[in-house]
Amino acid sequence: MLAQQNFQIYIQEKKDMDAQEILNRYAAGQRDFSHVSLIQVCLTNANLIGAHLNGAHLIKANLRGTNLTKAHLNQAKLNQSNLADAEIVEACLIDSDLSDSDLSGSDLRDADLRGADLRGANLGGTDLRGANLRETNLQGADLRGADLTGVNLEETKLEGANLKGAYLDESAVHYL
Repeated sequence: MLAQQNFQIYIQEKKDMDAQEILNRYAAGQRDFSHVSLIQVCLTNANLIGAHLNGAHLIKANLRGTNLTKAHLNQAKLNQSNLADAEIVEACLIDSDLSDSDLSGSDLRDADLRGADLRGANLGGTDLRGANLRETNLQGADLRGADLTGVNLEETKLEGANLKGAYLDESAVHYL
């Protein structure tokens, strides 16, 4: 019972961490960085494959070119972050906040973005093939030139989204 209470207290706390600390811990083998606070951190071109950042605060973070393949970012706050040219293949971003973020040129193949908030996000030229965008909010998002082949758009909010030049197959068009 006491262990469970301590665990619940730990989950509710946000631990401040800087870029060097997370990179050093990752290099030492640590992968669980859930609920850390990394607001405005600069982790450009970092390798964080398989990192667990569930519930992390990465608001206004610079993650340009970062490799987040198979990372766990459920309920993470990534609003106004720079994720341009990032590798986010097979990542789990369920219910994450990516509003007003720059994901242009990123690789989000087979990523799970169910329920994510991508309002106003720049997804221009992003590879979203096979991604799950069910119940995702893409209102006002820039999807020009994005590859949406095989994407699940069921119950996705697309009002005001710019889909000019986006690649859509029959399964994606069905939901438009």
